[in-house]
Amino acid sequence: MHLDNPLITRRSLLRGGIALGALALFAPGTFAEQLALTPPLTEGPFYPDKLPLDTDNDLIIIGNSITPAVGEITHLYGKILNASGEPIKNAELELWQCDANGVYINTRSSIPNADRQDKNFQGYGRFLTSSTGEYRFRTIKPVPYSGRPAPHIHLRVNQNGREMLTTQLFIAGYPSNVRDGVFRGIRDVVDRELVSTEFKPIKESKIGELSAHFDLVVGQTPADRDDHQH
Repeated sequence: MHLDNPLITRRSLLRGGIALGALALFAPGTFAEQLALTPPLTEGPFYPDKLPLDTDNDLIIIGNSITPAVGEITHLYGKILNASGEPIKNAELELWQCDANGVYINTRSSIPNADRQDKNFQGYGRFLTSSTGEYRFRTIKPVPYSGRPAPHIHLRVNQNGREMLTTQLFIAGYPSNVRDGVFRGIRDVVDRELVSTEFKPIKESKIGELSAHFDLVVGQTPADRDDHQH
């Protein structure tokens, strides 16, 4: 059974079944235990070596262009929380991924594949959380590419100029996940759940848009460390 909301403790996830479904209904912070932390994963080789001029949270449209990117439009949203379930404000969430043809905006990927790169896909975006810890992106459903059979989205959380977490988001239940080196390297079944979510059709969308809910739970924040030092 997969949950699209990782606001759970490791113990509760292992219980499974009805108990797991019931626990998922509670609001963050109601557990006596700490929430399960989102596992860190490799940044990979294709973080942008030169950031695009447009770095907003809408990767489908670049600047004032009217031509959208190719791919299944996905509304990715969630919250950034600490282990106690409290929202983290003023956290910057960076997102980067390949386009629908498997090309990143990093020159190591884009130069050899210039003939098939989707020039209308922004490839990178960022979002600063408010007091609620919420974030939102409009992007495309990730696709596999040579060397990475598991579609994925790269995410990095920063606060006050410090990196708090770098991870990857996978499509829950995607058949070739188990053939992917990064996903396969996640040995713990719970950790695999914590970096996966479902990409669900939006019923009212007339153009086949999807939604994906993914909360990130990080450990001690820079603010927490500063408080303890004082």
